[in-house]
Amino acid sequence: MGEVYASTTAPNPKASWFIVPSENLDKVRFGLKVIQVLLSLVAFVLEEMVSSCSSCSSLYFFEFVSCTAFLFTLLLLILLSTSLNGRVGITCWTKLDFVYSCSIALLFLIASIVFASDNSNTTLERSAVAFGFLATVIFFLDAGWHVKTLGSPFAPGGTPQTSNGGPVAVESQPETEKLAGATSE
Repeated sequence: MGEVYASTTAPNPKASWFIVPSENLDKVRFGLKVIQVLLSLVAFVLEEMVSSCSSCSSLYFFEFVSCTAFLFTLLLLILLSTSLNGRVGITCWTKLDFVYSCSIALLFLIASIVFASDNSNTTLERSAVAFGFLATVIFFLDAGWHVKTLGSPFAPGGTPQTSNGGPVAVESQPETEKLAGATSE
């Protein structure tokens, strides 16, 4: 009786929800993004544990950058490593990822420098700054690896441009050959 109701189709390996490596994320960049999430989280938690500050504006800026980096990198990691990226409606993932990584790296660098220069020099603040600089390095490494493996996302001749969700039609050269059987008069 069990054979009558046996499965008649093989499972589809492409139907997996976790897709690494994929066209948007290879294994190395997946690992770098996981490290980015962890370092950003540790920098944020260490910064949150600071109980008093002499000049709080640098602390608050570092808090904003580390929290933003953690949350948005986690979101980007989830979108790029699952099949959800096809449902969002974004077609330029490589450009988005590259610009995001460069922007957060610069923001983390600025926030870490500002916080390192203006803090009470406690162990927690120095540790938060150290993790901020480590996260900065990993974000820059991610952008560099992106350029090394995929090239610049803004280079001409890269991915085709899109218009209203579809590729832009390329103008073709006029036909120079005549159809078979056609006579020239």
